[in-house]
Amino acid sequence: MFTHLAAFTHTTPEGITLKGVTGGNGPPLLLLHGYPQTHVMWHKAAPLLERHFTLIIPDLRGYGASSKPPTTADHAPYSKRAMAQDMVHLMTHFGYDQFAIVAHDRGARVAHRLGMDHPNRVTKMTLLDIAPTREMYANTTDGFARAYWHWFFLIQDAPFPENMIAANPRAYVHKKCGAWSAGASPIASEAMAYYVQAFEDPATIHACCEDYRAAASIDIAHDNADGDRKLTAPLQVLWGAHGAIEAHFDCLALWRQRAENVIGHRLPAGHYLAEEVPEMVVRDVLAFHGDA
Repeated sequence: MFTHLAAFTHTTPEGITLKGVTGGNGPPLLLLHGYPQTHVMWHKAAPLLERHFTLIIPDLRGYGASSKPPTTADHAPYSKRAMAQDMVHLMTHFGYDQFAIVAHDRGARVAHRLGMDHPNRVTKMTLLDIAPTREMYANTTDGFARAYWHWFFLIQDAPFPENMIAANPRAYVHKKCGAWSAGASPIASEAMAYYVQAFEDPATIHACCEDYRAAASIDIAHDNADGDRKLTAPLQVLWGAHGAIEAHFDCLALWRQRAENVIGHRLPAGHYLAEEVPEMVVRDVLAFHGDA
């Protein structure tokens, strides 16, 4: 789906193979996807962004065509710290000591940890439709739990959610992608086919559950260990006016607890901003990161 970008495969020093696409012109921009997606979620935004940036668009570990390493009792292989370290290795491989990030959903949580653990590597970041993980759990309400039902389903002990999803992965992915305000209509049929294909692999299902189990445990421990330290890279947050973040959280206020320099606003969309309103996302990214 990326006709002007080249496929890549890179193996990190820890033995994690990352696959994705790269290309474009200008300063480096790392694009990170969400759940239950792959790098393909950027197929509408990438043709607009590649005119201004050199894009690096990987599948996160556990997702798509990238490695699904064995897990541990504390879920550390799927911590956002481990996933962020993958991205640092990847950007070093491409020759970039510093880079900007635009990230959605799970990828935005990886970006948050990357900015905390490697502050000198990130110039700016844009995060799409999330509030900080720890604060979202801490402020759980009945309405939020109903909207984000998958957070509480996927963290159940293995192999319960894995078995439930594996019974009909196509139905699960369609349900998950269609559960937000816009339904599944903004997601191109070819992109949806990629997402379904990934979830036909039991290893992907398990790895993604581990991502969520890590978020509810070791990732929060890492957040707590940060103490009063905040993100130092300038942060732009964009969220959907018709989504759960808008309905249940004060997105800017929560990010100002975790970052020193935050701007942002809502867009007229639901959760999948890069697939629902890609032109608006690109407009705001260019305004924030600079039109190279």
